[in-house]
Amino acid sequence: MSLLTVGSVAFDAIETPYGKTDKIVGGAGTFIALASSYFEKNQNIISVVGDDFPKDTLDDLNRRGIDTKGLQVKEGEKTFFWSGKYHNDMNSRDTLITELNVLENFDPLVPEEYQDSEYLMLGNLSPLVQSTVITRLNKRPKLIAMDTMNFWMDIAMGDLEKTISMVDLLIINDEEARQLSGEYSLVKAARLIRGMGPKILIIKKGEHGALLFVKDEVFFAPALPLEEVFDPTGAGDTFAGGFMGYIASTGDLSFENLKRAVIYGSAMASFCVEKFGTERLLDLKNEEISSRIERFVRIADFDMNVLVK
Repeated sequence: MSLLTVGSVAFDAIETPYGKTDKIVGGAGTFIALASSYFEKNQNIISVVGDDFPKDTLDDLNRRGIDTKGLQVKEGEKTFFWSGKYHNDMNSRDTLITELNVLENFDPLVPEEYQDSEYLMLGNLSPLVQSTVITRLNKRPKLIAMDTMNFWMDIAMGDLEKTISMVDLLIINDEEARQLSGEYSLVKAARLIRGMGPKILIIKKGEHGALLFVKDEVFFAPALPLEEVFDPTGAGDTFAGGFMGYIASTGDLSFENLKRAVIYGSAMASFCVEKFGTERLLDLKNEEISSRIERFVRIADFDMNVLVK
């Protein structure tokens, strides 16, 4: 199997109630690729950085088995930079700085070695960039998944609707689902969004878990209760990476396996928030991941007899 990730490789500066950082490595593509690399070993990434991006970080990606031939390095230009401050509830944040830099005119090039990718994960980027990657592949992958956000709904709805119609799986949060559909009920929202093209929809609800919609089936996965959340940045991307990495490694698109993939994605996201940036995703042990999956299974598993009189 093989997984191609398209997404930003960037710098973040983050402040939370637990502390603050200077510039650290972030970006949707980074979180997705690192999380998925624990399951699918044939990994490729398409992105762009400036010549200010540290080579050591590219080496870290390579050590995780992530091929970076598709990662363009623009000489004389700067890497995308985002700075934000989280409120005490850790669910809301203020964006302090956004510098598009190399992302402003990003033209995603698909190396020949990536043309046979069987799974494609489109991280949050301009929908025009996302659709360009799809059209530049010589054959359609078995599963095309994408993430997006409110920003593109506000400024590029036409391009976004076109791209959504081209994918098999859409991953968004509850606020985005409501804005995209115009419906408050997530069940109604899911029906309308799936009518736009994606056969599969995942609606993330942050600390309240995630919903999976496939045909007439619905699955809810709880979030793992954690004592401390240091940094939620990248948690959604890490969820997507864990989900797609597991799917790519198994090659099974049945509803039962999609449910398992949601749990794997949730487990990876629970690691991500334990430290700032990508730090926690660089050195996970297989035993840690297995133990975390078992914790998810235990909190969601129960037996009962239904008595109706």
